[in-house]
Amino acid sequence: MRVIAVTDIHGNSKRARQLAEILEGEKFDAFLVAGDLTHFSGSDKAREVLEPLLELGVPVVAVHGNCDGRDVPEFLTELGITAHNRRVEVGEVGIVGIGGSNITPFRTFWELTEDEIGGILERNYRDGDVILSHVPPKDTNADRVHSGLHVGSPALRGFIERKEPPLVLTGHIHEARSVDRIGGTVIVNPGPLFRGYYAVVDYDAEKKRVDGVELERL
Repeated sequence: MRVIAVTDIHGNSKRARQLAEILEGEKFDAFLVAGDLTHFSGSDKAREVLEPLLELGVPVVAVHGNCDGRDVPEFLTELGITAHNRRVEVGEVGIVGIGGSNITPFRTFWELTEDEIGGILERNYRDGDVILSHVPPKDTNADRVHSGLHVGSPALRGFIERKEPPLVLTGHIHEARSVDRIGGTVIVNPGPLFRGYYAVVDYDAEKKRVDGVELERL
């Protein structure tokens, strides 16, 4: 299974169209969006960003980010593509989603306590599922800001240490574009699409194993 992973589009529909043009005619099986489709905007902007990606004709699964407007989660639900606080399936692959972020100093639209993040995982996860989370796990290359501080979710990290999901796709921290590991779990922060970044993940659905990750740029 070949997966295209993006995050942090922040309303840049031009980048979304550029990516769709690159991917047109390419063979892949799913398109996963790890939040912040907009930059404090609503469903109209989210629709504009998603339209060229939906037209590619492959399954799209998304979660909202902490900077998405108040009506964006409902819009993703109406489209039938949200994974927030639920488990969805693409082929033989289960995907559990966490929208929003952990608590930030900025009081953004969608922020969750660590108990809420842990609860989503406990309620929805089945062994071998992929996790699609806007917020990254704490103390990884995927959650380190410019100052060197790690600002990810301790609850998500603790869950990964216990359950070892094969793959976690994340975003939120723009400068933390990376591929990392916690035990047997591969952590991928593709980097923000508004800066032209995305990732291609080759995933063995039968063995529930990541076979390769490429961090790409438009």
